[in-house]
Amino acid sequence: MKSVHGYMHGINLGGWFSQCEHTSEHYDTFICRDDIRRISEWGFDHLRLPVDYDLVEDAEGSYFPDGFDRIQQVIDWCGEYGLNMVLDLHKTYGFSFDDSEEESGFFENAAYQERFFRLWEQFALRFGKHSDRVAFELLNEVTDKEYSDKWNEIAAECIRRIREIAGDIKILIGGYYNNSIEALKDLDPPYDENIIYNFHCYEPLIFTHQGAYWISSMDTSFRMPIDMTYGEYEERAEKQLQHYFVSLDGFDRDKKFGPEFFEELIAEAVQTAEERNVPLYCGEFGVIDLASPEDTLEWYRMICSVFDKHGIGRAAWSYKAMDFGFTDGRLEGVIDEIVRLV
Repeated sequence: MKSVHGYMHGINLGGWFSQCEHTSEHYDTFICRDDIRRISEWGFDHLRLPVDYDLVEDAEGSYFPDGFDRIQQVIDWCGEYGLNMVLDLHKTYGFSFDDSEEESGFFENAAYQERFFRLWEQFALRFGKHSDRVAFELLNEVTDKEYSDKWNEIAAECIRRIREIAGDIKILIGGYYNNSIEALKDLDPPYDENIIYNFHCYEPLIFTHQGAYWISSMDTSFRMPIDMTYGEYEERAEKQLQHYFVSLDGFDRDKKFGPEFFEELIAEAVQTAEERNVPLYCGEFGVIDLASPEDTLEWYRMICSVFDKHGIGRAAWSYKAMDFGFTDGRLEGVIDEIVRLV
């Protein structure tokens, strides 16, 4: 399967310019040059930079030059330390994967969509010259499946406009159900040879999100080890995740969970990618900080072995804080092994 050199082993800088308090003090202190150096020293080849429109736009759509300058500074730091970068628009005006952001109307409102196109034109004008080491990710985690056709239409127009400015920059696109693996088959065929299909993977959710306070049905005291049978996983998922989760019906209920789960999970996406000659990239994957370090390491060992087998690039979630942080101390005894896998 086609792969993308320079975007194989990465990490997210979640919480810096997205899902954050949008103040200069936060921007100036959450991440600094030394963090970029550390990521490079860990051996990663790229980072994914989530940004909200709030960084570069006000409520009326006027631009903040300082916000664009901050993105350029990250690009410059990446250049200094030999890293590539994915610029991910994590929230656009009128849409966020996070209901608490209270953004709505994007998929129904042509004016909001035009604002989205113009913002990407700005990104292309300012950062398209770095196409040798920067990639664009159009929008983080489209939610409802009902948006699928409209999202394909919006994405095609956005790519067309970017291509008028930055003809060869790599562009990542994901699908519904929060960049689910199953949505990739419903994306339009790649616009050109520089398109990458993007998905996120936090499966099995019952393990990676054990005790997650933001899942309404989840008991925040719930914990589970990774070393359980498929039947035990399903029983716990049915109790704690009273909404969508990946079915485990095809697995022997008495067998222990293993890497074959991830092989089965991505099989259709791999087939789609091979048929369309498009690379696959996992823009987010990780384990909540409530799981044990040893179990977290084992999960990374399983999923990364499958990514390696199929040549799938990826960026772990997340470098710091955000309930998944690599640098928060909990992984101290296993962090060196994890970063070698990721």
